[in-house]
This record gives sequence, C-alpha cells and structure tokens, in this order.
Amino acid sequence: MDVVEVFLPLDKGNGIAVEVEQIEAIVKGLADRFGGATAFTREPADGLWKRSSTIERDRIIIVELMMDEVDDAWWKDYRHRLEREFDQEEIMIRVTACRKI
Repeated sequence: MDVVEVFLPLDKGNGIAVEVEQIEAIVKGLADRFGGATAFTREPADGLWKRSSTIERDRIIIVELMMDEVDDAWWKDYRHRLEREFDQEEIMIRVTACRKI
C-alpha cells in the first residue's frame, strides 16, 4: 500500500489566493476517483525554500490518499495540470510505501 500526498498551494504564482471552492473541488475529485481523500486544512503549513539568496514562503495544505497501486503516468500528468492551474513552477506530489497494522 502507498500513501500519496499532494502539497497544494493556497496562493497562485501571482500571489492571488486560491478560492476555497477550488481546493474543495480538487479534494472531492480525488476522493471520487480513489475512494477517499483527507485534506489537512485546519491551519495552512508554511513551506520555506531557498531560491538564490532569498527564502521563499508558500502557504500549503496537504491532501493525503491511500491506494494499493500508484499509476505514475496519471500522477505526473495530474501534477502538470495542477502546476498550470495554480501557476506554479512545481507542485510536490510524494508517494510513500506504508503498511496497515
């Protein structure tokens, strides 16, 4: 079993806040496709990353899904669609192997 985590920005590349309805639609779409999704939305996480000599900051939420098989091609295409939709250079989608106890 794998855990897929989608790190969604709460601000587009131009600094405009993403509408709540847009995030809700993404979470619902993922839940419909994969049978469930958990969005950690209570407090946005602060993502910090270094670009040249400055520190950049992103407000993000994480959407988590569990699945038996990960279709890498589908997820790569989905990541590219999100990057265009959110006007981002890169959106992180992470896959971690796990086991249920």
